[in-house]
Parts: sequence; structure tokens; C-alpha cells
Amino acid sequence: MPSTKPPSGMRDYLPDAVVKRRYVLDKVESVFQRYGFLPLETPTMENLSTLLGKYGDEGDQLLYRVLHRGERLSRTLTQTAVTIGDLAELGLRYDLTVPLARVVAEYGHQLPRFFKRYQIQPVWRADRPAKGRFREFYQCDVDMTGTTSLLAETEVLNAISTVLATLGFHRVSIALNHRVVLRSMIEVAGIAPALEGTALVAIDKLDKIGPEGVQAELSARGIAPESSQRLLEMTSVAQEKDNAQTLDALRALLPLPQAQQALTDLQTVCQLTAGTPAGPRLRITPALARGLSYYTGPIFEVVSEDFSGSLGGGGRYDNLVGMFSGKQVPAVGFSLGLERILLLMEEQQMFPALQYAAQVMVCPLPETPLAPVVELTTRLRQAGIAVELYPESSRLGRQLATADDLHIPYALIIGPDEVAQQTYTLKHLATGAQQQLDEAGLRAVLQPC
Repeated sequence: MPSTKPPSGMRDYLPDAVVKRRYVLDKVESVFQRYGFLPLETPTMENLSTLLGKYGDEGDQLLYRVLHRGERLSRTLTQTAVTIGDLAELGLRYDLTVPLARVVAEYGHQLPRFFKRYQIQPVWRADRPAKGRFREFYQCDVDMTGTTSLLAETEVLNAISTVLATLGFHRVSIALNHRVVLRSMIEVAGIAPALEGTALVAIDKLDKIGPEGVQAELSARGIAPESSQRLLEMTSVAQEKDNAQTLDALRALLPLPQAQQALTDLQTVCQLTAGTPAGPRLRITPALARGLSYYTGPIFEVVSEDFSGSLGGGGRYDNLVGMFSGKQVPAVGFSLGLERILLLMEEQQMFPALQYAAQVMVCPLPETPLAPVVELTTRLRQAGIAVELYPESSRLGRQLATADDLHIPYALIIGPDEVAQQTYTLKHLATGAQQQLDEAGLRAVLQPC
């Protein structure tokens, strides 16, 4: 027998899970719209040429490639030397940012000058599954293109902070850093520019493998121990300091002009958000690296005291659109990971009571003419009431038990006499209380969806 389990790192969503997901997505989308972000959707698959080279070497290894089909695949396999590049030209999208950059490059003349978009769709990564880490998962993105103003950072930070507050997250912060600060720390540490990318990948794992693990990985990547130690010392200057003190410490450590300007940018972001939802959550975090290679300016990540992984992140990526259009279009964005948010909300019992079942189950007794029952069911539905109709002739006890299993609060019991008199028995399953009601009475008691 074939396995009935979904592929590793992917999941089925039963009704209770779907209702909770939709509850969260409705909240997220409502906030994004309130901040003026417009909806966008892109295809599941992208050309590999669109995806490759945007996420760094490790990210490229996690791309799901889609094989050629039919005769083309057969012809390819008959070649004497077949490479991975020969077998596929399409891939499943890895994130929602690169597809956005492609869209802006393709349709820029049709879009607003300052394009604020939100996108909520699944992405795929051939990663090792773990708690809160899946191979198929939804991202909830907000991005703003067309401006270098730090007000764009303020907009996305506040939108994400408002989402977190709306969902009930209080023990979360947003780590804030700047890619130029990281680059300057690497330079001051004496690490060669050619090793910058590999050093950032290692630093990005600090919260997962700790300082000793990072130092070992830096050494394995060809970085001298003294440079590794110096870099780790600079990433730890924020301990027990507020944002202003951390910025001052970094200014003293990084005298490079570009670093000073980047630190001023971070200070400006903190000042602009001081009286906003994002302000109390922001923490200057020199160790924050964000492994994706397309970031160019401020970077951010949602950190929870109740969860070891990130709940989302983002940053400024001013050069990504230019890879497709040849014209620089500045951009900044933030992405929330829906699956980890749902997992944490489930663990912390943050969901309200969600009613997703029908309001009433119609329970026809034996020998009841069914045509009038179907007509009554239809009229109640037309009145906006969610109605479940028991589909088989069965004893009343079984029908009531089924309604209870489905968390349906009411049972509408209809026998031949009720059809003839047009007066029906409405039973509240939790209390056992019963009422004799006509159709108008039913509509008054049952709540429309």
C-alpha cells in the first residue's frame, strides 16, 4: 500500500487548522490594507534564471527545480553528459521578494511610483524539516518600492508591529541592523572582501549554533581565528545596552565613513518609530545578519521570547529590481512566516473561540417527507444561517451525536407532524433546552453567518 502521509516538510490542514489559518490571514490582510498596501499574486513557478544567484550559494541549493516534461526530458536524458542545468529551466518560488522585483521590472510603467504591495502565498525550500521549519510554507509580505526614504522602513516596520499586536503577541521584539554595518565589521575584523559573503552566512547562524559554533564555522570557511574572535566581539556589543548605547559603541568601533552613515540611518529609524507601534519593539542587534545576499541597507527580524527561531524578517534591497530591469529601483520589505506564527499561537493558546461549524443541523425523523425539509433548509440558508442537513435516514440519537461531534450548537428536529403544522423543535445541544418555533421564530433565534 502507498503511504498516505504528505511529503516530508509539508502538511495537510484539517478544518480546525484551516479556520485558524484563515483567522490569522484575515487579521494580517486587514492590517496590510489599512497601511495602504495593495494585493499582488505571482505564479508558483518562476524561471530558474529569475531565482538563481539571488539568495547566495546556500539558498540556491534549497531551490526546488522542476524537471522538463515528456519528450524534452527524454531527449535530454539521451545526451552523453547531462548536467542539472540541462534537466530544468523552472523552479518553485523560494520567497516572494524576488518575484516582486521581477514584477516591478516587467510592469513598472503600470505601477504607482511608490508601489506598496502585500502578498500572501506559499513558498518552497528544500530545507531540513524541524519544529517551525517546513519545506512548504506561507509568507505574508509587505514591501515598498521606488524610494530610498527611511519612511519606507517605518511603514513596513509599523505594519508588521501592528499585525503582531493585533494577533496578541507581546513578548516579541524586532532586531534591527544594517548591511553596511556588517560589512564594516568584517572589514575592521580584517576579513578579506572575498570572504564577506561566507562570513555573513556563518554569523547568521549565531542564534542556532552559538559563538563557539560560529567561530568553528568561520575557521572552516578560511577565516583566521583572530579575525573571527574580533568579529564575534563586535556582534556582542549590544548586551545589556539600550539602542542609543549600542549605537555609540558601534560608532567607536567602526570609524569608517560608510559605517557612520549606516549607524545614522539606524538612529533615524529609531527616532521615526519612537511614537509608533514599532518603536518599543526595536532592538539594535549587531549580530543580525540575514543570510540572503540581496540586502543592501537596514535589515530586521522578529524575535520571540517563546520561540527559538525567527517569526519573520526583511530589509532594504535597492539593487534587486535592477538585476531584471537594468535600472535601479530602491525597495524595502518585511516577511512574516505564517507557519511559525500559527505554531506559537497554538502553543500559547492565543486563539479565541472560533465558530466554524454550521449553526444548526436539520435532523429529519423517519417517515418525514424530505422535500419540505430541503425547502426549509434552503430558506434558512437564504436568510444567512449556516445549516447542515443530515443526509441519511437514521435514529435521532445518532443524528444528535453527529451534530455534537461537529460542534454544531443546535439541532432542528423535524418529523411528519412538524412538517404538517410548520412548527419545529429546536434543541440546544449544550443545555438540552428545547423550543417549539415556526420558521420566523427559527430565524430570530439562529444567528446569520
